[in-house]
Amino acid sequence: MASHEIETLVQALARLPGLGPRSARRAVLYLLKKREGALAPLLRALESVNDRLATCETCGNVDTTNPCGICADPRRDSRMLCVVEDVPDLWALERSRLFPGKFHVLGGKLSALDGVRPEDLGIDTLIARVSGGEVDEVVLAMNATLDGQTTAHYLAERLESHPVRITQLAHGLPVGGELDYLDDGTLAQALRARRPVS
Repeated sequence: MASHEIETLVQALARLPGLGPRSARRAVLYLLKKREGALAPLLRALESVNDRLATCETCGNVDTTNPCGICADPRRDSRMLCVVEDVPDLWALERSRLFPGKFHVLGGKLSALDGVRPEDLGIDTLIARVSGGEVDEVVLAMNATLDGQTTAHYLAERLESHPVRITQLAHGLPVGGELDYLDDGTLAQALRARRPVS
């Protein structure tokens, strides 16, 4: 058996998403074997992030600066604003490097079952950003779930009185997807969003 400190580390890692007790134990053993090459740099990186971690007051992103690197980047098109449910969604879109504008993180999605109301999300700050007159297009990048689409519909209603173009991400067939592996909802959305062959 490992010492109390090592077991505490295993238990802490096991609470991370995607890691269970076995994976956490393997990760700890790797870190202990590669102390100088893996453990020490990980500790330095964690301390650095912990000391500088901030939530961007403009968009809600998590970064080590406030405003975050995206909001502070003068090359970003401030006329385009992409609204996402949470930070992982922002990071996923940013990895694609296809969206040239800025972001707004709601901090969740409307959910009657979970008791999440409009005032629990960053909707008022979104409306304030759009009301500033600098935004021409708002892209609603909500997840394709019932709560995500309810949130997108609510936002579209709140934004319709503002002079902005409101768009949302397309839903449907994934690239490389095979029809017999797709769920009914994805197939239905793909059929509804069909377009002419060019």
